[in-house]
Order: sequence, then C-alpha cells, then structure tokens
Amino acid sequence: MADNSNLVPEPKDSIFASVQNVLGDEKAARQVMANPNLINSVQAQSAEDGSAPAADTCGCGNGHGACGCGGEEPEDGGIELKAVDDIGRATAKDVQEAMHQVIDPELGIDVIDLGLVYGIEIDELGRAIITMTLTTPACPLTDLIEDETASVLAGLVEEFRIDWTWTPAWTVDKITPEGQAQLSALGFNFNNLPTYGA
Repeated sequence: MADNSNLVPEPKDSIFASVQNVLGDEKAARQVMANPNLINSVQAQSAEDGSAPAADTCGCGNGHGACGCGGEEPEDGGIELKAVDDIGRATAKDVQEAMHQVIDPELGIDVIDLGLVYGIEIDELGRAIITMTLTTPACPLTDLIEDETASVLAGLVEEFRIDWTWTPAWTVDKITPEGQAQLSALGFNFNNLPTYGA
C-alpha cells in the first residue's frame, strides 16, 4: 500500500455549503455569501415565513438591491458609491471611511469633508477607482494626496487609482457641514465669502 501522507487532503465542505446547511436555503445562502452583513435579516425572515428576503447585496453598503447597483447618491455627502461586494472585499463605503484620513495639506481638513471626492468605485477585481478633484487645477499636491491615499488604503484594497477631474469645478459649496465646522474652528469665515451674480 502506497504512503499518501504527503498528498493534498481531500476537499472538505465549502464555506458556501456550510452556510447553506445553517440557513437551509440556497438563495439565502447566496445572499449571505455576497454580503455577510445580511445574516441577521436573512435568518429572521427565514424563521418567520421559511423564505429568503429579496436580494440586497449591494457592495456600496447603502442597500440599493443587487450588486453593482449603479451608484445611487447616498444621503451622507453625495459621493457616488459603486461596488461589487464579496466576502473579504472592501466596499465603496469602506473606502469612503478610509479617505477621511487623507488630509488636504493646505487646509488641514480631510478630502471627504472638503468635498473633493466625487465618486468611489470598486471593480470586480477589488480595485478602487476614486474620482476626485482639488481646490484648484494648479494645485501641486496630487502626488502628496496619492501617497496619503496609498497609505490609508493599504490592506483595504488590492490596488487603487485616482482619476483627477476638474469638472465640475470645486467650490466651497461642496464642503460638508462637518468640514465647515472644522474650518470655522480654524478661523475660516463662511459668512464673508464673496457672492457672484448670474
């Protein structure tokens, strides 16, 4: 008889099979595999009526429905979030939260609260594409912001790319209320800004 101790062991049940065994429903198991945060709602609905809830596996974390919803604008800042979700993969919402740590060196406020980030997309390979602008096209800080972004996204996404855009142009109106409060604390007065007529 041959010694098989150095062979790769036979595969055990997959994680999907284990989840399906616990939930007792293939559709519910697929929903939970696509978005593990659904486990409580799937279990609750399955317990109530024996059926799985409608698909709500959006990767952006805003509960729009099926994965890759197309990026409806969320209520919390107007940043377009678009993602394909999977276990162990960051969502666009995760990237948005991480980008709060990227500070604009001139103003000392993060790029999200300054309204510099226009969109975040996670593609099917887990790469982040961030569409953002700067306060002025002549701003020399793109390299510095890209380096900061690389630091905060390390370990969160495999790769990222910043697509710099100047359309629409950034204005102070894009600063979030949190950003305005931070700038006010630094002595910036929003009431004294010039207004331009049409």
